[in-house]
Amino acid sequence: MNAQPEATTCRDVSLTRIFDAPIQLVWMAWTDPGHMAQWWGPKGFTNPVCEIGVRQGGAIRIHMRAPDGAVYPMTGTFEEISPPERLVFTSVARDDEGNPLLEARTTVAFEDVGGKTKVTIHSSAVGIAPVAPQMLAGMEMGWTQSLEKLADLVERR
Repeated sequence: MNAQPEATTCRDVSLTRIFDAPIQLVWMAWTDPGHMAQWWGPKGFTNPVCEIGVRQGGAIRIHMRAPDGAVYPMTGTFEEISPPERLVFTSVARDDEGNPLLEARTTVAFEDVGGKTKVTIHSSAVGIAPVAPQMLAGMEMGWTQSLEKLADLVERR
């Protein structure tokens, strides 16, 4: 009988950033897989697989590739879509065999601020594998670097 692994730790991260770009463009960067693949993940990471079904109950499947070639698969589900104001999704970071390592619930709020876009992210994650504390420790840095890449994408247009 397989026992469910116990949570080893948890972490909440909240970040806010203002992008010098209109809300529709920033929303599209979050909801179009071609755009999302360009910025999702820490600096130096790429996304050879980026499939998102942006609708309530829609699936998320992203494979982040690190600079050293290691691939980090992630799956998830959209819980709430309120264009262009709010996204809520769950995600599960997985190992090479598909076993869950970390589970998160993320809320992203978008607000028009005089033609710019304020994005507020709140992500709550629970580690469920021995490697999870290490992953959780890098969560804020990973989100910060992702938002820097997002700024590079939307502010250059």
